[in-house]
Amino acid sequence: MAVELTEEGTSRFVQTKSWKIHYNEAGEGHPVLLLHGSGPGATGWSNFYPNLGALSARFRTVAVDMPGWGRSDATVFGATDQSATVIEVMDSLGIEKAALIGNSMGGATSLAVAARHPERVSHLITMGSGSYLTAPTLFGPGDGPSEGLKVLFNAYRNPTPEQIKALVQIMTFSDEFATDELAALRSEAALARPDHLENFLEGLQNQGFGRYAAGIEEIASISTPSLLLHGRDDRVVQFEHSLRLLPLIRNSRMVLVNRCGHWLQIEHAAEFNRLAIDFIENN
Repeated sequence: MAVELTEEGTSRFVQTKSWKIHYNEAGEGHPVLLLHGSGPGATGWSNFYPNLGALSARFRTVAVDMPGWGRSDATVFGATDQSATVIEVMDSLGIEKAALIGNSMGGATSLAVAARHPERVSHLITMGSGSYLTAPTLFGPGDGPSEGLKVLFNAYRNPTPEQIKALVQIMTFSDEFATDELAALRSEAALARPDHLENFLEGLQNQGFGRYAAGIEEIASISTPSLLLHGRDDRVVQFEHSLRLLPLIRNSRMVLVNRCGHWLQIEHAAEFNRLAIDFIENN
């Protein structure tokens, strides 16, 4: 049975070699690290609040605010190797090996960690993952960024409640999940750290996306058991991107979820929780 958790009750800080990092933690057992995507107001909690209870009933579950997001230290977007940050967090928390679960940007980070530090990753699960392979089609040529990324960038430039609500709507397939409560959660987190908003836009101008992403040869070297999840109706990172990853990662499988946008773990939380728990426990 899933445990009812609160953001305040699971909130923690750790000082790594390079950063003061905020995270939310619950549970015992095999470690599972949850890595959020980008976007104004993105945090470990806001990206994974429907999943922490179910996962922490089986595993030691840690949802990290990456540098530049949430209550962690500030940094310019793209100036930080997030895969190195994950290893620093694991070292500081005494975690030798963990399952990594990453959404969007967090998926790209998880791919890089699995490629560069395979001995530290027991399982790899991505949802709507970005990667080095996605950069040309996400950011041009042609009409430039995807429909969802255009809304995301605009929300960084104009972090009003209306724009944050538009962001939540583009990230989900059904308006049932684009709630005022979720928009308020993201808006509050975004407005609390204007430095994070400014640093993301500065990094975006300097083409920070993809600077530390794993290349094709690195991705092809991944042998970690991998589960690639994607919403069929994702308007931020289209599901074809996971299809491109599938033949490259030798020990991988893919699940495509119907009536689902970019936040699969929120829109289809029960199904995601079942898939993730089963994959970690039986692979």
